[in-house]
Amino acid sequence: MSTLEDWVARAGDALGVDPEAVDVSELLDLTREVAHGVARPAAPLTAFLVGLAAGRAGGDAGAVADAVARIRVVLARPTPDDV
Repeated sequence: MSTLEDWVARAGDALGVDPEAVDVSELLDLTREVAHGVARPAAPLTAFLVGLAAGRAGGDAGAVADAVARIRVVLARPTPDDV
């Protein structure tokens, strides 16, 4: 088990979150896209918002995937500065 996998398991256990609901690679990719496409400080805030939305939607892997997909839609939209 890698250090990252171990951390997700330990943190998940402390928070009562099933580590299987956490697609680490997908969340890291999303936060990278946000950090480079929006601003670095937006990355952890986005991860928090994804987790909050997923929790409200049941907290399973599907809820996380749906929240990630919804953020990707927002990322794909032009910003007022792009128009």
